[in-house]
Amino acid sequence: MREKLLGLIERNCKIDVSDLAKMLGVTEANIVEELEKLEKEGIICGYLTLINWEKTSKEKVTGLIEVRVTPQRENGFDKIAERIYNYPEVKSVYLISGAYDLLVTLEEDTLKGIASFVSEKLSTIDEVISTATHFILKKYKDHGVVFDNNLKTERETVTL
Repeated sequence: MREKLLGLIERNCKIDVSDLAKMLGVTEANIVEELEKLEKEGIICGYLTLINWEKTSKEKVTGLIEVRVTPQRENGFDKIAERIYNYPEVKSVYLISGAYDLLVTLEEDTLKGIASFVSEKLSTIDEVISTATHFILKKYKDHGVVFDNNLKTERETVTL
C-alpha cells in the first residue's frame, strides 16, 4: 500500500483522504496514519504546487548552473552542496555524473539576477572550479505535468 499511496500523492497531493482510502481499499484512519509515518520518516519531504509563471504577470527566470568543484576531504561534495542550497534563491541542488559535479537550479526576476548570483556567490566559493549557466526558455513538462494544454499527448489516460 505504501508505494501505491506515494505514487498517487506524487501525481496529485490534493487528493482527499477519503478518495485515497477508496482507491487503496483501506480506511481513512489508515491513510492518515500512513501519511504521518511517511512524513516523520522523511520519505515525504514536502508538498508542492506547480505554477506556470508564463501565464501570470510575474516575471521569473530559471537558471540551471552546472558547477565543477573540488570535493572536501572527509565531506566529499556534501558541505559544498549544503553551502549552495542554503541560498534562498536556490531551488534545487543535485550531485550529477559527467563533466560537472553539481547541478543548481535557481529562480530570479532577471537574467542579470542569475548572472549576479553566479559571479558573486557561486564563483566566490573556494572549492568551485568552474560553472556553466543555462536558462530555461520554456517549460513543456515539469514533475510529470504538461504545461501547454494545446499540445496533444499520445499517452493513454489511466484511471484507478
